[in-house]
Order: sequence, then C-alpha cells, then structure tokens
Amino acid sequence: MLISFQSIGHLTDTNRQYHASLEPNAIHLWGIQLDGSPQCLGRCAEWLDTEEQHKAIRMVREEDRHHYVLAHGGLRAVLSRYLGIGPDRVALSRSEAGKPSLVGEIRGRPAITFNMSHAQGRALIAVSKGQEVGVDLERIRFDVEVGKLSERYFTPSEHTAVMQSTHEQRTTRFFRYWVAKEAVLKAWGVGIRGLGQCEIVFGADGLGAEVSALPDSAAQNNLRVCLLSCDEGWEAAVAAQEVGRIVQGGST
Repeated sequence: MLISFQSIGHLTDTNRQYHASLEPNAIHLWGIQLDGSPQCLGRCAEWLDTEEQHKAIRMVREEDRHHYVLAHGGLRAVLSRYLGIGPDRVALSRSEAGKPSLVGEIRGRPAITFNMSHAQGRALIAVSKGQEVGVDLERIRFDVEVGKLSERYFTPSEHTAVMQSTHEQRTTRFFRYWVAKEAVLKAWGVGIRGLGQCEIVFGADGLGAEVSALPDSAAQNNLRVCLLSCDEGWEAAVAAQEVGRIVQGGST
C-alpha cells in the first residue's frame, strides 16, 4: 500500500483530536512529515519524558534534535487517539533493549502495541493490538557500500541476492532487505546485532516476505513482513504475526 505523509502540525493540533478505534491484529500506519513550526516543536517537547528530553539536548545538530522531538511528540499524539487521553498523559516504558511500550493500560484488554521509525525528515508509526509490531523507514542512499554491509549483516542467501542484482538495482534491493530485517528485529525487541539471526525470503509479488529465524537464534518463526510504498527513493516495511489488515491511520 502507498503511505502518505501528513504534516506534524495537523497531527499535533489538540483542537482537532478524535478517538481512533483499533481491531485486534489490525495494523494502522501513520506517516508524518517532521516539518513543524516553532510552536509545534515547543508543544511536542513538553510531551516528552525526562529521558527523551535529555537525549534531545545531547544531540549536536539542531536539525536532528528538532526531528527527534517532533517524531516522539508525534508518536504521543498518535497514541493519545487510541487511549482517549491527552498526549501529555501518554506514559511509556522501555525494555532493556530499548523497545518502548505503554504504561498503565486497562487490564483485560488486548495491549496496544506500537513501533516507530524516522529518517530524513519523515516518521512512520505502526500501531496494533494483541500482537507485537515493528516498522522501519529508510531513504535510499547511493553512497552506502552495500556489498560490504550485506556481507557483514545479511545471511549468505540475502547477500547473494543483493550482489546478483544489476548495478542499478543493487542499492534498492539492499535497502529493501534492510527495512524488512529491521522491522522484524524491532518486532522481536532486539537490536541491530540480530540482523544475522533472521532470513528474509520475499514472495513472488516482491511485497510480502516470510521470516525464518536461524537455528542459533532464540527468536521464533512467527512473523511476516509487508513492504510499503513511500514515494520514489524510499523503502519501508512492517512486521507482525498478522499483516493482512493494514490501513492508513489519520485518514479522517
């Protein structure tokens, strides 16, 4: 599916909030342009927790700091619509590997899960319920040494698939594998060290993929991947147990 990216200012306007409902195992995807005004930036900064505020302050480049604040503020704006509370009341915790989750959900209800990726002035947020979800978004960069990176981080079959591509297609295929594998790792809740612990096998349509956990991996073979269209020059993917019901969030 084609993901459209809406302005962060529209998303974080608290005068235009509405409640979003989510069926179990459905996946809502929210594309955001991190183009906020100073007022929007200030509003998002107020919503961040202490750990996020300190991380933002430590960033050297102003553009990186602004994008980080807007992305994480936008995440809270999105989650607030499912929780029926203000963005300033959305509380998050993080696992040892850094994967965030919601704090204080109502007992007896399927837990709302989410994941976010942001790159080059854009953010992509996946929200689901009753299943873990991971998402990755990357701008294709042709200055990347795809041969060395795929040999280091990919399985032999993935590396071969990348290197057997034509010169024009090689970089795009590398990033296609990269976003798929990153989405899987984020759903599993592990870091980049796990890139070699799973193998991606794309289907005949080139959009869906099976995920195989390697024998020495503690992960389970319970995820599928769906590639997403995000305009020319971008690659994105979402991973979950069920990827059959994916819809664009924020359409109303």
